Amino acid sequence: MTITSTHNQHIKEVRKLQTRRGRARAGRFVAEGEDLLAAADAAGWPALERYCAAGSGLAGTEVEPAVLDGASSLGSGTRALAVYEQRWQEPVGPLCVYLHGVRDPGNVGAVLRSAAAFGATSVALGPHCADPYGPRAVRASMGAVFEVALARAGVAELPGQRVALVASRGQALRGPAPGDVSLLIGSEREGLPEDVVEGCDRVAHIPVRGDSLNAAVAASVALYELTRMAAP
Repeated sequence: MTITSTHNQHIKEVRKLQTRRGRARAGRFVAEGEDLLAAADAAGWPALERYCAAGSGLAGTEVEPAVLDGASSLGSGTRALAVYEQRWQEPVGPLCVYLHGVRDPGNVGAVLRSAAAFGATSVALGPHCADPYGPRAVRASMGAVFEVALARAGVAELPGQRVALVASRGQALRGPAPGDVSLLIGSEREGLPEDVVEGCDRVAHIPVRGDSLNAAVAASVALYELTRMAAP
């Protein structure tokens, strides 16, 4: 049976999940597009609900294209979307990335992508971070949201040696570090709060011309440096 009404209860629930409050209440989120749904399948994440545009030939409950577009967060609409349970766990090593005050969902998603690429075992979210399960973050992750363990945590809960990445302070970042490491990254504008820096084992910076890098780029460069010597 094809869903033809925007007032369908399932479609209304999907629209609610496009908001942070709706996701927080339900503990669920939406992924859109065939590539993201394929990434979820490859990672073994079962969809709670799966919808596709009528006539597309894709798997899922068929929905009239205009109705499906109305539930999409994409300006161009979508041919497929699915609903998944959020997964949260404790931050784990040997390599954890901690974000503090990174409000841009695109940056949070990009950090997840880099974390997956360089083999980080978890990404922990501190205060005032964008929702990693929000539509923009999920898209920017390019499927990494289904690969990397996500945590909500404070600095004291982070595994191993805590390394604060702060522009122009401490020693130049060098890797690999012995044992478990948590890499702490702050927002582009404020960086890490001083009390967070003081709670770390050491402070390091990425030598660059200019003031700083944005959070996603800094995470990528730092992860490369911390893991490149460990590559076969």
